Amino acid sequence: MKKKWITAVSLVCAALLLVSCSPSGGNGKGQFPEKSITYSIPFEPGGQSDVEARRQQPFLEEALEQKIVIQYKPGGGGSVGWSELVNQKPDGYFLAGINIPHIILQPLANEDTGYNTEDIVPIAIFQATPIALAVGKNSGIDSLEDFIQKARKNPGSITISGSGNYSGHHIAFLQLQNLAEIKMQYVPFDGAGPSMQAFLGGNTDAVLANSSDLLKYTEDMKILAIGSEERFEPMPEFPTFIELGYDMTASIDRGVGVPPGTDKKIIHILEKAFLDILEEPGVKDQMYEEGFEPKTMGHEESVKYIEMKTKEYTDILEKQ
Repeated sequence: MKKKWITAVSLVCAALLLVSCSPSGGNGKGQFPEKSITYSIPFEPGGQSDVEARRQQPFLEEALEQKIVIQYKPGGGGSVGWSELVNQKPDGYFLAGINIPHIILQPLANEDTGYNTEDIVPIAIFQATPIALAVGKNSGIDSLEDFIQKARKNPGSITISGSGNYSGHHIAFLQLQNLAEIKMQYVPFDGAGPSMQAFLGGNTDAVLANSSDLLKYTEDMKILAIGSEERFEPMPEFPTFIELGYDMTASIDRGVGVPPGTDKKIIHILEKAFLDILEEPGVKDQMYEEGFEPKTMGHEESVKYIEMKTKEYTDILEKQ
């Protein structure tokens, strides 16, 4: 009897040892994560996605008690990085920054992206940069209505610079055309910086630009309307498209995603780690100062938001 009792105790101890060493465990607490996490940025270093990831890095390392390794995978307007993401093992150890509308518009445009929108599982959306329409100081245009009236009188003559095709700037251009029933020319550039410089250099009549970029040049232009739902806190003097009678919002929303098939428990652990950063003292204030709008959309809300935006953008593209 004594021998059987000792054997039973040994088996229980062995089982406990296996549980403590299982892949689902980590930090000696029996939960994810148990090793470093790769945070991939699908753009070049120094961009807005990189700035936010670097801000988040120390907070994530403290919350998850693991090292966060930031890597860069630029190319294809983000598609190279997102293609890599959806093909990773769904264990929570590989994350990638995601941008909306990019992850929606690229597949909708029938480009060879290497991923589908629904393959990307959002953890959270934590930031946005509203997109605004601006014209030159000496343009003779003082309001959005002036701009629209000029466009109606001269169909196709007004040129607007923006960053890329099938991007947030491009879709904002299409939205405004549809709602105002006007025709203009969209001039895409390889990045927000080049599109702004082209406008400031007089190469286009107007620009659709991110709030974070516009903050640097407010004295050099007239901002006619901004794409936030309510007046943007760092730029409260500028009206929204909505309050001017045009039912449109326009922004670049940033978040983080994981591969399809990732366990819900892992998703919720990561979701909490990212969203808790926004409650840290001074973080939201710092984001506003840099021209960013803090967002606190968790996994479920982000999934619904992406579904809603997919329908909205599909309708816009079908009208072209």
